[in-house]
Amino acid sequence: MKVKINHLLSNLNEQLNFLNLEIDNEMSRCEKAIEITIRSKESLRMLIQKYSFKSREEEIYFFKEIKPQFLSKFIYYNAIYNIETKKPYGGYRILKKYYNNELSKIKRYFDFNLDFYRYYRTGSTYLDYKYFVRGQFDIKLALESYFIECDPSFCTSHDFKVAEIISNNMVQDYLIEKINYKINKKNRRTNLPRLFWAESKTSLVELIYALHTHKAFGNVDLKVIAKTFEKNFNIELGDYYHTFMELKNRKICKTKFINSLQDSLIRKIDEQDER
Repeated sequence: MKVKINHLLSNLNEQLNFLNLEIDNEMSRCEKAIEITIRSKESLRMLIQKYSFKSREEEIYFFKEIKPQFLSKFIYYNAIYNIETKKPYGGYRILKKYYNNELSKIKRYFDFNLDFYRYYRTGSTYLDYKYFVRGQFDIKLALESYFIECDPSFCTSHDFKVAEIISNNMVQDYLIEKINYKINKKNRRTNLPRLFWAESKTSLVELIYALHTHKAFGNVDLKVIAKTFEKNFNIELGDYYHTFMELKNRKICKTKFINSLQDSLIRKIDEQDER
């Protein structure tokens, strides 16, 4: 069971990471992410329905530590989607006010759930048998209304609250990054000049494939390297795989740009040696 769950979680994270690389539009990315997280959570539910926990401790661990990892991702992307779709039009001041208001909502949530938040953050366990065991709900423990409608075989009274805490922390980071973006962007522009790639796209593709083949950045996917160069050098490479195929078909010199780099560097070294 542990192997299957780890495989599900790993697959979920890989798909979400892929979306972050492939889709720049936040709302489109969230829409796809919500679909993926719903499917993943349903697969997890099907696994648990066919499994009998060997002990209360194993059941508590699943609903306190494992399930919230899946559920929190759905809550997070759904929250970001709602935030971005309701975002007002306007300049930095208007958006800053909007994002700060969203931060205030998260603070109010933590304030309202302070007792459980403290319990969870301090690693307490003395109420786990009530919070994270199925069928052990207590009306005095501030149950959420969703609990009445949830699947009793795949739900405890507080696993959703743990997922909300994890998600709200991520949303908080997202909002703070949005608020500070203009400041950070200004600082980056002040400290460093904006670079533009002056050579041809074909030359850059040649360089990227060479760096990837040489593992200059470790075992990083080619697509990640290409995206990074596009972003930092303000260029769109287009179908760089097709460009690479054209490089392979060169009859005279397949590494024209890399050879020219080598020649330029050697000339520079020779010039300094002659001084």
